[in-house]
Amino acid sequence: MQTPVPAQVDGFFDDPFTLFVVVVLLALIFFFYLLFRRTMLGFKEGMEKGSGKN
Repeated sequence: MQTPVPAQVDGFFDDPFTLFVVVVLLALIFFFYLLFRRTMLGFKEGMEKGSGKN
């Protein structure tokens, strides 16, 4: 018999190492998203400043 999904998820959060890995991966994804966003906004601003639009 297969274990219901909520019980499987509950067991997932019992392991501190797995939870730590998930948190670190989510933090890295968020960090790289913010870094990419900042880079693209700076590039856009530089292009507008260079073309004389601003």
